[in-house]
Amino acid sequence: MTIAFVLASWRPDVPAGMERAVIAHAAGLHQIQAKSVIVTADPAAPSTYHNVPIERLHSLDVQFPCDDATLRAAIDASAAPIGEELNRLFRRHQVRAVVYVDALWGLGRIMPTHPRIRNILAAHVVGHDADLQPALARNPDAVIAPSVTVMSEAAARGYDSTSWSVVPNTLLTAPEPQSRSDRHRLWARGPVRVLARLGPEKGVAELLDPIPVLDRPIEVAVANAPFELAAGSQEQIRRRCRALAATTPGVTLLPGLAWHEVSAWLAGASVVIVPSRAETFGLVALEALAASTPVVAYDVGNLPHLIGEGGIIAPYRSGPDGLWRAARHLLTDPVGYAAASRAAYYRSRDYWPALVANQLLKVVS
Repeated sequence: MTIAFVLASWRPDVPAGMERAVIAHAAGLHQIQAKSVIVTADPAAPSTYHNVPIERLHSLDVQFPCDDATLRAAIDASAAPIGEELNRLFRRHQVRAVVYVDALWGLGRIMPTHPRIRNILAAHVVGHDADLQPALARNPDAVIAPSVTVMSEAAARGYDSTSWSVVPNTLLTAPEPQSRSDRHRLWARGPVRVLARLGPEKGVAELLDPIPVLDRPIEVAVANAPFELAAGSQEQIRRRCRALAATTPGVTLLPGLAWHEVSAWLAGASVVIVPSRAETFGLVALEALAASTPVVAYDVGNLPHLIGEGGIIAPYRSGPDGLWRAARHLLTDPVGYAAASRAAYYRSRDYWPALVANQLLKVVS
């Protein structure tokens, strides 16, 4: 069977969880000899990526970056032609199941029905009631979420998530574990690294204000996503991060990374800090764990469950100081660091692409 993933903002190298998760799921399906296709409205997307065909949705006329209100209006204004175009694409690719990746950005709010095709709503975040309510009202065959966190948040908002299924996000690549000598070298001298998009909930600017003195470089890679809270909000955060980094010795602010660069970059860190104030899954944390790199993060969302003993979870109330203290603790405790590194890699194996692809197939079949 062919599984279609619909996500309006999808294109390679977008620094965002949904976009990265989609290609990782599609690549995982390819590993187990299942077919997939990605449907996107972004004109910058290529025709194929990682052996997965990419189709452009021409009937949705939006420009990126885009905010929720603008996208919602564009979807509603073109609902009929979008449905007709999707139907043609699905027939061409002999699609038997469609994953609408989000109630808004994945077009779940209009979710056209097609004979002999199963509709799956993916709730990576609960999102706005204005999108989730109409998506659920279209009676999808299944609803999937990347973590129990999302299901709990939905229940707290009054939605019945008891029948939803957890299909976690997965790795785009599964790296080999590092040798003890390489990891010890990184513990002794490796940089502390942070990777995030420029969203306020990612907490990067707060982490940089101020930074304690460490005996190693601190490297922070940030990038724009095709969506933002309000027009210009990402650039405001970038300017603040740039100003803070410029006044702190040893701190380097870097541009975002291409997807194929992420694993090696995180593998080259002594510690990866994930300063997110909310996280329904935590793909950056997973990528770091898979590279045997211990992770420091707040006790928010899915991060405690994901990271476990593969790093240190700091109380959110401790603020950025708590994250820096946790990182310093790891970097002054060689025994605890080595144990966290081993635990990190073995925890990541639960999220390997082929394993998660089979979980996805069970839900959508």
